[in-house]
Amino acid sequence: MATVLDASIVGCWLLPDEMHATADKARTLLLSARGSVPRLWWFEVRNLLLVAERRNRIDVMQMRAGLALLDEIPVDIDHAPDSGAIINLARQHRLTIYDAAYLELARRKSLPLATLDAALISAANAEQVALV
Repeated sequence: MATVLDASIVGCWLLPDEMHATADKARTLLLSARGSVPRLWWFEVRNLLLVAERRNRIDVMQMRAGLALLDEIPVDIDHAPDSGAIINLARQHRLTIYDAAYLELARRKSLPLATLDAALISAANAEQVALV
């Protein structure tokens, strides 16, 4: 089943000190269908690696391995966000625009959302968006 993946999920795959059952389940789902992500995901997950390197959570070799893994994750980048819906979701649920973009994509495409973000989980529940 296709799934919307947020950066918190991918962070579990990239950082050796992070693990979560939801991230494992999302990875398993990618075996049968491509993931779906908003445009900002490309930048967000690479920034996640850079910040981890700056904080000495990973070294240069782990950064390279993480970048290589990112290129292998089977995702489709969505290029048609509904700007009005994103802003409304952010307002209604007190989300960042970034988090609202993941929620809007999952809602618009009727896909489950894979996230570890508590505010985003709460908003998905309120919007009746399935979660991984």
